Amino acid sequence: MAKKREIKEYSTDPAAQQMLIRAESLGIGTAFSRADDMAPCNIGDKGMCCKNCGMGPCRLTKNGDVGICGATLDTIQARNLTRAIAAGAAAHSDHGRGMAMTLKAAANGKAEGYYIRDVAKLRTIAALYDIPIEGRSPEEIANELADLYLAQFGQQEGRVILTKRAPAKRQKRWEETGVIPRGVDREIVECLHRTHIGDDQDATHILQHAVRTSIGDGWGGSLLATDISDILFGTPAPILGQANLGVLKEDYVNVVVHGHEPTLSEMIVAASQMPDIIEYAKAAGAKGVSLSGICCTANEILMRQGVPAAGNFLQQELAILTGAVEAMVVDVQCIMQALVGLAANFHTKIITTSPKVKLKGATHIEFEEEHALTIAKNILKAAIDNYKNRGKIEIPDVREDLIPGFSHEYINYMLGGSYRASFRPLNDAIMSGRIRGVAAIVGCNNPRGQHDYLHTHVARELLKKDVLIVETGCGAIAAAKQ
Repeated sequence: MAKKREIKEYSTDPAAQQMLIRAESLGIGTAFSRADDMAPCNIGDKGMCCKNCGMGPCRLTKNGDVGICGATLDTIQARNLTRAIAAGAAAHSDHGRGMAMTLKAAANGKAEGYYIRDVAKLRTIAALYDIPIEGRSPEEIANELADLYLAQFGQQEGRVILTKRAPAKRQKRWEETGVIPRGVDREIVECLHRTHIGDDQDATHILQHAVRTSIGDGWGGSLLATDISDILFGTPAPILGQANLGVLKEDYVNVVVHGHEPTLSEMIVAASQMPDIIEYAKAAGAKGVSLSGICCTANEILMRQGVPAAGNFLQQELAILTGAVEAMVVDVQCIMQALVGLAANFHTKIITTSPKVKLKGATHIEFEEEHALTIAKNILKAAIDNYKNRGKIEIPDVREDLIPGFSHEYINYMLGGSYRASFRPLNDAIMSGRIRGVAAIVGCNNPRGQHDYLHTHVARELLKKDVLIVETGCGAIAAAKQ
């Protein structure tokens, strides 16, 4: 068992600290207390355990040790990292595949409630790939773009076409090192093939392919998902928002959307603003429906719609601990199985929506784009019907104002205006040394460390040194709460 920590050692966030105190008083465990109770395996923690075949597991403890098949420590660690990258790339890129399928459905009038909001972005992106745009409707252009993007997953030769949007120097380096991805799915499959028993046993060669797979995700599945989100839901621009658990409202039906797919959350946002849903909530004794987000879904609806963020990954349990959440609606990724057991202590409904993800004991309302708005309304009605079951609540009075939404397009406009949009002022500032560079902080929380500390500490130190920061993921929400 690891050492039991003090509450303040769990998190730098006062709202999180308050909810962790409540959890202890109620005798309810959280990811933080479970991290104390379960020390990490000191072999697996370093990637020194191989479970890739039936002869193992083989646990190596020092340099010079080998597995039953003779695999060295370098080979085993490279295999383990590469398999983790394959799983992450599969999850991220499959999200992109779903977005491309939604774009195609919307273009063909088969997705209820979806329409093309940013026609200019659609035309700009299509032109990058020589898709004809003149004299064509947005739907015709979107249909062809969706087909092109879907082809990036299954193609076997050539290159993922989106990689051509990278800077020329970067592309040259990729070509020289042999890491240009051929197809998103092909690279993920090859990761698993190379790391199977008796296959690739050169650590450097294994990791070279891991890089190729990562590029296939970042410059393939993830980039096209961003493009399509902007096209369907609007390219972000600065908007006033709030973050932290204090965004939950005492006299409203609180619905928290959690996961990664904006196809669901955007429809719930739209449905929550409809007069019939508002009246349904008032008839249940509430003033209306209050939406908030957890994890990357929070970032999506925050930067596009101004919907507040209740918190990041390690606050999903803490939101339920307030007792004020009628429903937590989840889709894919970063969803703790502990939520169902935790929610049983309160009235909160855990509602799963993805055909890929179910939680034992949760309510499953499968989301289909063909009936998106209708299903979103049904989900909200289930939450509203649960309002009467609410018990004692404790909502931390902690929230921060922020301005998100600084998209690439907006920054380009901000630096140069409508007619001279350009990154030139920023480039000049970097070249002159007034700004030392731009750093990206992207990442999740880990309950084995102090919640939010590393994200905010690194951000502060970089800002002190005149480095601009671009943030997303849980790191962005950590900064938003400051």
